[in-house]
Amino acid sequence: MVSEKEVHGFGSPFVERFQEYLGEFVYGGIDGSVTTFAVVAGAVGAGLESSVIIILGFANLFADGFAMSIGAYLAAKSEKDNYQKHKQIEYWEIENIPEKEKEEIREIYQEKGFEGKLLEQVVDVITSDKDRWVDVMMKEELGMMENSKSPFKVGLITFVSFLLLGFIPLFVYVADFIFEGFTTNGNLLLWSSSLTLFSFAAIGYLKGVVNQKNKFYSVLSTLLMGLFAALVAYYVGDVLEKMLL
Repeated sequence: MVSEKEVHGFGSPFVERFQEYLGEFVYGGIDGSVTTFAVVAGAVGAGLESSVIIILGFANLFADGFAMSIGAYLAAKSEKDNYQKHKQIEYWEIENIPEKEKEEIREIYQEKGFEGKLLEQVVDVITSDKDRWVDVMMKEELGMMENSKSPFKVGLITFVSFLLLGFIPLFVYVADFIFEGFTTNGNLLLWSSSLTLFSFAAIGYLKGVVNQKNKFYSVLSTLLMGLFAALVAYYVGDVLEKMLL
């Protein structure tokens, strides 16, 4: 019998993989949108031409996006490598000092309320399989959980999200450059701001999903963060333009 999840597609491998990397997509998108919009706002505040804004925007988009994705990749790889290092240490300890490790298992489950024969049965079951034994030690003693995410995919999704959502503030400038008179009133910053605020709201909602927080608060905080960054960049650009030009 087909489940409701399968009917709506929520049980598909693609959706499950996307959900697994949703956090990387959200935070890459937030950074991409905020930093690119700040560059655009700062350039407009400085009175720069659209062609210059496009150049600065794309330079920021690819440079910052690449840097962020490399950072995300290295962080994920370091976490995975650290887990494997401690896991090998636990295997060595089980092989070389099994009684000490067995006593640690006993102490862990004593603290959980197990005692007497039941405690000994739990200890015997866990220590009868080395892989199970190590997994318990990793979780209960070291508080470490294995991250199944691929570091390469973490970096790639961060980069793609940064580019896709970071392009939104630049979209109207590129469209206006290619198709002259793309906007009706010529206020490109207004159009860019409107599209970017919409993307901020969407990203904020997804951030609330990832963090399991209040969706309205998440949307509002993301909008305010983006607006604040843009206002700072705009007025800094405006002040510098008056001072230097």
